[in-house]
Amino acid sequence: MACLFLALTHQKGCKLKIDLTYLVISVSSIITLINPLGVSIIFASLVENCSKQKKKKIAIKGTMFAALVLIVFAFLGELIFNFFGITMHAFKIAGGILFIRLGINMVEAKASRTKTTPKEENEADSKDEIAFTPIGMPIIAGPGAITSVMILYADAQNSIQSLSLIISILVCMIITCTIFIATDSIINRFGMIGLRITQRIMGLILMVIAIEFIVDGAMPIMKEVLA
Repeated sequence: MACLFLALTHQKGCKLKIDLTYLVISVSSIITLINPLGVSIIFASLVENCSKQKKKKIAIKGTMFAALVLIVFAFLGELIFNFFGITMHAFKIAGGILFIRLGINMVEAKASRTKTTPKEENEADSKDEIAFTPIGMPIIAGPGAITSVMILYADAQNSIQSLSLIISILVCMIITCTIFIATDSIINRFGMIGLRITQRIMGLILMVIAIEFIVDGAMPIMKEVLA
């Protein structure tokens, strides 16, 4: 860690700015896709009959498991691409299309089927331990969040940006865990209308991110076609 800190401090001002920008983009992309305020409603319904201490334990275990899933997928993304012969440009376009669908669902205040299905929620109700599934995955670490971290890791240009991505994932998990633990208080304070308004705003942001991904993926392909 000391060596990494020294390497960071010796970077030029411009380079540091790029790293900070990457960190901000990573956090905003991941937190928007996870949508902790929106999925907190699902979390509340799944742990409705649990004690306050049990809810806290489930929230912590669920976010820890989701963090592990996202970090593993981020670092294995390149291996997955190579195995299936997938290019990053095509993956960005596909990811952007998925994000647009998620964004539209958020703007319309709908529960996305890419997060969890009614069958998964019903099965979870009959089990004592629900922190890993469906809460950890796919409610928190859903297809959108997994796609995002894979793209962000592929875009990382150095070890500092890779570290920034891990920090971004951990920051998002801390935020998500805090919101889950305070779900009852948040719902009582802001009400369902306040949560829906926030969800719609995050949906608009997600659609902007989605368009950026699609443009970034399509531009190199268009250049090759027109060359």
